This record gives sequence, structure tokens and C-alpha cells, in this order.
Amino acid sequence: MAFFRLTRVSRRLLESSVSATPSSSYVFHSQQQHIYLSKPVTTTRHYISPLLKYPLWSHNHDVWSKGTDFHHEKVLGVGWNHRLVAGMSSVVEGNPKKDDKEKSGVGCVKEASWVDLYLPEGARGYAKLARLDKPIGTWLLAWPCMWSIALAADPGSLPSFKMMGLFGCGALLLRGAGCTINDLLDRDIDTKVDRTRLRPIASGLLTPFQGLQFLGLQLLLGLGILLQLNNYSRVLGASSLLLVFSYPLMKRFTFWPQAFLGLTINWGALLGWAAVKGSLEPAVVLPLYLSGVCWTLVYDTIYAHQDKEDDVKVGVKSTALRFGDDTKLWLTGFGTTSMGLLALSGLSADLGWQYYASLVAASGHLGWQIGTADLSSRTDCSRKFVSNKWFGAIIFSGVVLGRTFQ
Repeated sequence: MAFFRLTRVSRRLLESSVSATPSSSYVFHSQQQHIYLSKPVTTTRHYISPLLKYPLWSHNHDVWSKGTDFHHEKVLGVGWNHRLVAGMSSVVEGNPKKDDKEKSGVGCVKEASWVDLYLPEGARGYAKLARLDKPIGTWLLAWPCMWSIALAADPGSLPSFKMMGLFGCGALLLRGAGCTINDLLDRDIDTKVDRTRLRPIASGLLTPFQGLQFLGLQLLLGLGILLQLNNYSRVLGASSLLLVFSYPLMKRFTFWPQAFLGLTINWGALLGWAAVKGSLEPAVVLPLYLSGVCWTLVYDTIYAHQDKEDDVKVGVKSTALRFGDDTKLWLTGFGTTSMGLLALSGLSADLGWQYYASLVAASGHLGWQIGTADLSSRTDCSRKFVSNKWFGAIIFSGVVLGRTFQ
């Protein structure tokens, strides 16, 4: 009953007519309206699903609009960050410029992640603090570990599934711990950056003390995994914590925090080999480690271009600001160096031709990222960044094939 009342009220407010859609929803077409940006007239469609019986109130479906009016009267969708009610949403139509759309958020609807859909409300803040809804960071941490474990396998053999399972869990925990540390140290900065202001600690969803408790739990679970490795690996793994804790501070002091991230996130290139062999083989693992650092400089510089305007405002540094208009030239150099070091590591490990075929494919992927990245588009920078999980997969498959058919 409440639903139909809301429908009638919405219909009168919007002065709209009803038409059917292919999804059997009712679409209420509003009159032409003006969005007070630097844009021409656009139109808005409001959707009401007849399948919903009760009003919905979810922070995961924020509708962003600005300065809308109908005959100079403010109505639904005005201002910032309005929620969906009873299944109603607003989709702005028209052709606003990309820069206006990305900066103002016009036409953007935040999608609910699996964390919002399936986890209890009390657990959602912790899951988002560990970035469980954004697994790309775990992939980027795990791939160097998997490369190293596969390199350490005996000729003609597959990599140890036990080790890959341990390192996969370790990557999930360590990445979550790193994000927690980052959010604790950056909570004052995060509130000033559009992309990060809704993070759990910055937004007040979790307190810093709750973040510290969660960090302790993650480190304790990580210790449980580390203790299953040999003594050499335990010492080597524990030494990475210095990098993990200090990395979030680097953006305050240097334009090269992405290089420091590379040293941190690729530590598994050393640790994976040590976990299998009980020692390090510098001719194999050092080129592998340094290639990962150069790879990180590529993808994280692209990522940093999302925040360059906010970084200038809050006074933090990045390679995106350091390289400026020469970014693609720098990235080409780092990408080329990364591929050369990967080839050197493969030669030292005496891998088969399959590995070098994978390097050709990976080089093409890296070249595609650098060549087509639109560094002025946050959406495209994010898309290119996330695509690096496939770069890691290509290298891993090459190592496995090169070692198996050696």
C-alpha cells in the first residue's frame, strides 16, 4: 500500500507519463531539466520496480546529481548523495563532457559489492577496510610470490600447490593488513580525497581503535602462516614488515612512493623461492624482484593519476605528479626494464622457450596499457590498473610451462 502511495506521489512530483520497459519496470519520464554544471540541458529517467514491496535504504546505491530543478522547485535527485527509496533510481541522460561527469559524479550510480549483499552489517566495515571487495591488490601481491614458487620448482615439475595455497592466503592477509595500516595513518588525508573519503575509518564507520584491533588479528593470522615456512623464510618474511608499516608515510616525503610500494609488494619474489629452496639464488630472484618493482611503477603511476588533483590540494606526492606530461615516456622505460629483467631471470633459471613466448604476450599487454591509457580519465586509469592481474597471470603461465617442459 505504501509502495503505491509513493508511486502516485512520485508521479505527481515528476509530472511524468508512464511507459513500459523491456524489464517490465515502469519508467517515469520527467520533463526536461537543467543540470547546473557547465553543460547543456539533460534529462532524467526515474525507475520504480514493481517487484519491490518495501522501501530500500542502502548506502551502496548512492545517486549523484547536482542542482536539478523543475519549474524552479527542488525535487527528487537534488543535491549530493541521495539514497534510493522503494526501488526508485535516477539516471541522468544526455552527453555531458567526460571531465564534468567524472569530477561531479553526474550519472554515476555506485554498485553494491558482494560485501554489501552477503555479509552481516557489522562485518562490512572490516571487510572494506581489508579491501575484500577489491581483490586486485591481493592479485598484485600474490603474483610475484607465484612466479617465484614456480621458478623454484624442479625441472619437469609443477609448482608446489601447498606453497601456492599458503602464499595465496598470506597475500590476502598481508594486503588487508597493509590497507589497514594505510587507512589508519592516512585517515586525515583520506577525508579530503574524493576517491577515499568513504573508507571505513575516514568516514567514521570504524574507529581507529577498531582498526588497530583488526590489524592485530590480521597480523596474528599472518604469523600463523609464516610459522609454517622454514626458518630462513620466517626471518625474511618478518623483515618485510618494516616496509609494510613505513610505505604509507612515503607520499609525505618523496615523489617516489610508487617505487617504495614496489619494494614492498614484490617481496614475495624473494620469499617464494626461499620457502621452497631454503635459501636465495641471487641470479634468479634479484632480477625477478627488480622486474616486479618496475612493473609496480608502471601500474601504480597509472593508478596515481586518478588522484593527482586531490594530491596537489592536500600536499602529498606521487610519481604521477613527478612525471607529469612525460608520464608515458617514463612508463615505457620502466616497462621495458621490467621485461628485460624478467628475461634475465628466466635465462638464469634455464627456462624453456614457452616462458619467452609469454614475455612477448606480456610485453604486448604492457604496451597496450601504456599506449592507450587516458591519464585524464579516472575510469580508464582504474580499468588499466585492474588489468594488471592478467599481466601477472601471463607471466605465471609462462614460468609454469617453461619449467614443466624444460
